[in-house]
Amino acid sequence: MKIRSIAPFLFALTLLVSACGTDNTESEAMVPRTGPWRMELALTDSIANTTHALPFLFDLEHTIDAWHVVIHNADESIIVDEVVFEEDHFVWKLPYFDTEFTGSIVNDSTLVGQWHNYYKGANYAIAFTAKAGDFSRFEQTGTTATLGNQWESHFGTEQEEDAIGLFHQNGDHVTGTFATETGDYRYLDGTLRGDSLFLSTFDGSHAFLFKALLKNDTLCGRFWSGIHFQEPWIAFRNPSFKLRNADSLTYLKEGYDMVDLSFPDIDGGVVASKAPENTGKVLVIQIMGSWCPNCVDESRLLQELYSKHHANGLNIISLAFERDPNSTKAITGLKRYRDGLDLDFPIALVGCANKDSTSVALPFLNAVMSYPTCIFIGRDGMVRRIHTGFYGPGTGAERYAAYKQDIELFVTDLLKEPAIPMASRL
Repeated sequence: MKIRSIAPFLFALTLLVSACGTDNTESEAMVPRTGPWRMELALTDSIANTTHALPFLFDLEHTIDAWHVVIHNADESIIVDEVVFEEDHFVWKLPYFDTEFTGSIVNDSTLVGQWHNYYKGANYAIAFTAKAGDFSRFEQTGTTATLGNQWESHFGTEQEEDAIGLFHQNGDHVTGTFATETGDYRYLDGTLRGDSLFLSTFDGSHAFLFKALLKNDTLCGRFWSGIHFQEPWIAFRNPSFKLRNADSLTYLKEGYDMVDLSFPDIDGGVVASKAPENTGKVLVIQIMGSWCPNCVDESRLLQELYSKHHANGLNIISLAFERDPNSTKAITGLKRYRDGLDLDFPIALVGCANKDSTSVALPFLNAVMSYPTCIFIGRDGMVRRIHTGFYGPGTGAERYAAYKQDIELFVTDLLKEPAIPMASRL
């Protein structure tokens, strides 16, 4: 009897089984490429009826059981650990702040979606597109122009806000920031392309874009913050330009020389400036908000001081003014802020971040001009210094390093003073 080959039959059976398997098995989820990426936030310009791209760079990393995003702004690297990719969509929760990215995986090298900033409302969102690859932040074509280090700067239609532009240039790559009387614009990163300056930053809370034309000793440009705010700015080469002293802007009203406050903290206790645990101690009171990137920078520095000097008599209290009127959500956000920064000192939720709330809670101050603001109290219970705003590490040696050294020496000198018994102060 002639035996026929069964190979054609087995091949047909294999195809049938594969087809049946396809019907009963979910398709594999799309996986984005790891490595460097470039994102563009689309800022809508209602004045010019156009859109401006705010670019920044990030790395996408994947370990055995987790995804990570690392956002880059000049010397800053922001690590995002709350990253979920599921099938064809994703959610990235930014550290410290109540903001997140949500979107879709188009393919392994393209992501699209929106950045949500819940501080500005449930519907506040900016569309984005991200592409995998080793791109520049802005297109770089080379330049022969030189910026120099310091620029007298003015923002607003009436040039009502003064600032100092602090820039560092390496070829056509430019980094730096603007220092104002209430803080700084953190790490700006960009390029000088011919006679055009482009700078941007994205820190999880703020999305800033600067553009300007350079002509001789003048920069004339525009500044965008998210999708709801923009204003003109102008700057001049002026290495001797100064701002008002940050220790002179916020002060005690007439009739006050001490601070008396008591608020519930976020763990259910109470913080009070005249509590027994603060009697005879050097006390630093930080006025802050978890939504504030400059507050993040200052909190890190205060934690350094606390770790170094708490055993010698330094105490710190943070008074939080939040943007979310829901106290439960605000406390959850503050705990996330505290845990993310590994802060050891107590935080109290005092109120909402507005003038009415701060004036009621802190009636002894003329005003709270800036978040953060720091009050320094000696062992005798007397206010020794009130510092408005904070110059973070984005300002470099010119301001951040100098202030860090100054505040270390100031706190050390306060700690050397003898404690005065409460009875002697009354």
